[in-house]
Amino acid sequence: MASRIPALRAWWARRPPAAGAAVMATGIVSVGLHLVGHESLSLAALALACAAWIALAADFAVLLVRDRTKWVTQAGSPGALTAVAATTVVGTRFALLGATPVAAALLALAALLWPVLLIPVVRGWGPRMPGAVFLGCVATEGLAVLGATLSATTSTAWPAHAALVPFWFGLALYAVALFRFDPREVARGAGDQWVAGGALAISALAGAKLLTAAQSGPYLWNDDADTALRHATVAALALALAWYAVLLISEVVRPRFRYDVRRWSTVFPLGMTAAATLSVATAVSAPWLTHPGRALVWVAVAGWLTVAAGAVAAARTDLRSLSAEGGTRPTAPPR
Repeated sequence: MASRIPALRAWWARRPPAAGAAVMATGIVSVGLHLVGHESLSLAALALACAAWIALAADFAVLLVRDRTKWVTQAGSPGALTAVAATTVVGTRFALLGATPVAAALLALAALLWPVLLIPVVRGWGPRMPGAVFLGCVATEGLAVLGATLSATTSTAWPAHAALVPFWFGLALYAVALFRFDPREVARGAGDQWVAGGALAISALAGAKLLTAAQSGPYLWNDDADTALRHATVAALALALAWYAVLLISEVVRPRFRYDVRRWSTVFPLGMTAAATLSVATAVSAPWLTHPGRALVWVAVAGWLTVAAGAVAAARTDLRSLSAEGGTRPTAPPR
């Protein structure tokens, strides 16, 4: 057992910032299961997401204190924005549970982290970026989703008004990121190419939550603003579903079966597209979207189980290798 402890520490130290996508994926699967009425499974997924979030948050804080240089380096990578997105997704599930103080605290934390991480990431954008370039949109829209959800569950106007800012700004970030994205990633990406569609899906979810807040709470905005929001929401969902089809066809034509940590960035868009489809169906009174939305939830669950199995197998292999070497193997890019 003693020999395994250094190996475990070495394995954890090799974890990339993009590992936060596992929390995002698990959290949104929890939301999707809640939307289709499977509360027990949803709460189980939430428990896993919370455990992973706490572990990553603790590591984030310890690294900031002990190794500021490494923290700054990691904060400048696109994957660092998964910290913001994961916090908002977990917060959204707590808001749906009625745990308003917890959800509000997570919203405040995410809002504080957002500029700290977004600015260095955007500064580092270059040409021909991988799918992680869309995480700027995802993190921003996550703030809108959580703010709008809190507005709807508490019948309070100001969170929805505040959420309009990241909603529209997130769409602008998506447009900028699209010109930075390398389209060749669709065919060769290791998993994070799916964020191209997931970013639009979370934008559609944010719009749906804003529309729901306006319908269930106090007066928020006039009819013109509501119409613009409705059109943007429907357009974002339509484009997200188009991305879903293109990326799925690409996976069939060119299968990539080897596990990679970036596969959690595939599961997240699968779950987010399902949640967005179900939420938009309610927000714009389009019940015909409910059936495909329910089907997409189970596709996301299947994807989560597949990637989780791959993650466990990869971790066991790495731990065995590190244990054999005394946990001293040099840092290498994780799978």
